[in-house]
Order: sequence, then structure tokens, then C-alpha cells
Amino acid sequence: MVVIHYTAMASAAAARKRLCEPSAEVSAHWLIDEAGQAEALVAEEMRAWHAGAGAWGSVTDVNSRSIGIELANTGDCPFPEPQMAALERLLADILARWAIPPERVIGHSDMAPERKRDPGPRFDWRRLARSGLAVWPGAGGDPAADFCADARAFGYPDCPSETLLWAFRLRFRPWASGPEDAADRAAISDLARRFPVDGGRRPA
Repeated sequence: MVVIHYTAMASAAAARKRLCEPSAEVSAHWLIDEAGQAEALVAEEMRAWHAGAGAWGSVTDVNSRSIGIELANTGDCPFPEPQMAALERLLADILARWAIPPERVIGHSDMAPERKRDPGPRFDWRRLARSGLAVWPGAGGDPAADFCADARAFGYPDCPSETLLWAFRLRFRPWASGPEDAADRAAISDLARRFPVDGGRRPA
């Protein structure tokens, strides 16, 4: 799978320095700066320390099963067009190279919702989905479905219901607030139906 992050640092240069510092014990396969320059930091076939504790479906050691992409962004500002265009090019190459389906492109907040929020509410997931590089809910969902069951069937880890709702909305409905509603249930049920994690098997 591919995990997308933001650096939460003041500049790409500062992020690169940290990602390449052994004592920091953090690394990623790719870093894309604000101008769209993509730099390989760790070979894709090697394990990088970008994900940490968390899970997606039955995958509990995400670092060993994923490619990490860091986007230079403080976390509270839009992602520039050159950076997004570079990400689209890089993702297309990675997905083709490793035969990764678009539903296995996730955010750090998806696999570790109790401790992470990147790439955050300003990241344009729908743009990636329109290019076939991620997924987006359709109109075929059930507004009366079991939200938590469908969230886990889609891939989200076993977390409290409020955490699952927060993580789902952060990615798919960042404008939404308040209690779980029919739109949340319809959207996640559509995703779970079309893109069940682990081939439809329940996460371990």
C-alpha cells in the first residue's frame, strides 16, 4: 500500500534533514517539496519508518507493507498545484510498478486515527480519486447501514466509534460536524461494498 503524510515542518529542507537523520528514527521513501520536486530518500523495496503503530485491514506492520510519501506542508495550508501534480505522477508510477490498487492508497490518519491527522482536511483526496489514484464514495450506499462495521470492512482499525467517525470525515467529509448521520453511513457502506479490505475478509 501507499501511505501519504505531511511533514508538519517549516520547509522541505528541514524535513529532509530530519528524515535523513539516523537518531530521529523516522524515514520515508519519497519527499515532495512545495514546488513539485520529488526526491527518493529510501529505495521502495526497502522498509522505511514512516507509519509507526497502526493498522489497515489485517496489516498491522504497515512499515513493512507500504511506501511512504511525505509532502512538505505545515499541516494548516493548502497543498500547492505543482506539489499535487508531482504526487499524481509519482503515485501513478508507484501503483503501476507495484500493482497496488487505488483503494490501498491511504492517509496516515486512516491507519493511525488515534494519534495522527495527516495529510489533513486540506488534502484533495477527491482529485486523486478522479485520476484513479485513490477512492471516493459513490451514490450506492445504505444510509441505514452500520457505520463502524463498514468502516472496519473498508480497512479502518479497531477504534472507538467517535474515532472512526473523525478519521472517516477527515478524509471524505471534512466539512461535516456533529453526530454520525445518514450521509456518513451511506458513504462508508458504499466504500465497504466496492472496496472491501483483504478481499472481503474481516480484519484480523
